[in-house]
Amino acid sequence: MNPSDQTGQETRERFRASSERYRPFGTVRCSNPSYFRSQLARDVGCLLDVDDDVLGWCCRPYGMDGLMRERSWKGPPPDFMATYRRGNDVYISVVEEEGDPELTEIAACGRLSHQFVSRAAILSGHRLQNAKDLLRYANYRCPLGDRMRIMTALEQEGSATVGECMAAFREVNPMAGLSSLILHRFVTIDLDAELIAPHTVVKIFRSDRNA
Repeated sequence: MNPSDQTGQETRERFRASSERYRPFGTVRCSNPSYFRSQLARDVGCLLDVDDDVLGWCCRPYGMDGLMRERSWKGPPPDFMATYRRGNDVYISVVEEEGDPELTEIAACGRLSHQFVSRAAILSGHRLQNAKDLLRYANYRCPLGDRMRIMTALEQEGSATVGECMAAFREVNPMAGLSSLILHRFVTIDLDAELIAPHTVVKIFRSDRNA
């Protein structure tokens, strides 16, 4: 395949992805228009939005295109590029089971980091469903008054349950307000322990908690 044909194929791949819509529609840390080639890829976008180590991410990045053309790569381009808190960028490809290691090798030749994420890893545990539930409210913003009430209470008490927090909202739908505070890292909950429930513990988000 000559370079122009390959470029055309990559463009068509991206266009097909951009024409599909997968729920939930909202994103928080995606830096470009969000488009996904499958529901499974959309699910990874959900996980990136609630990963506290991810500063931002983008869909269908172009950074590896030249390397893929040089190696006549015939598979799909990476689905995402994520920028992590420690300062590194990682290209991510979503696969059903195992990916072709040649793509990771192509990235390494350009001194880039690449990884595959499988269906089993994506669907494991409660995190994905919790992420999807929160992202239904991605377009909401918690008003200052409600935010101050929640943050003041958590500063004083150390923690509260979801049920207790919801009772404190006055200006916005309580679940929308609390979801916004979680998604924008004002407060945090354990997304892995179980599905979000009234007794789920809410704490103030600390960016240096793992330092």
